[in-house]
Amino acid sequence: MSPTLKRIAAGLIALAGSGYGAHADTVGKVGVDWVGNDIKIDAVTDPEVTGVTCHVSYFDRGVIDRLRKGNWFEDPSNNAIACQQTGPITIGDINLSPKGEEVFRAGLSLIWKSLVVTRVYDKTNNTLIYLAHGREVTEGSAKMAISTVPLYNQPVTWTNGQPK
Repeated sequence: MSPTLKRIAAGLIALAGSGYGAHADTVGKVGVDWVGNDIKIDAVTDPEVTGVTCHVSYFDRGVIDRLRKGNWFEDPSNNAIACQQTGPITIGDINLSPKGEEVFRAGLSLIWKSLVVTRVYDKTNNTLIYLAHGREVTEGSAKMAISTVPLYNQPVTWTNGQPK
């Protein structure tokens, strides 16, 4: 491979693996087999909601598995999420529509697939909902996980005032 192609490939890999919005720290890595496949656990903080931490787990394929299966640039869409209050909650300028707002994205393939965490506010039940799902350019994925953080009877600060 030419030096130019190597630089382009390195840039695409970095872009595909970069997060969006929220910050994530890998806090756990559990080996699941002898070929180097792991389950990684990231702590994700919402940039507009302080005091809530989501832990997202996902499958990270090892080199041997990538070589054996021939799909070198992609991880499965399988994931799980659990979100909890981890401090005083302050809610900034969040999207209140039923579509919610993407707060985190990490690449699961070179270009086509991402792990996404979307936040939705359930006004009726005064609850933050976090949905982890795969997003693919060519076809959607039905693999998803959901976690909720109830705000009822919690001391919550809304920087723009609580929605009525």
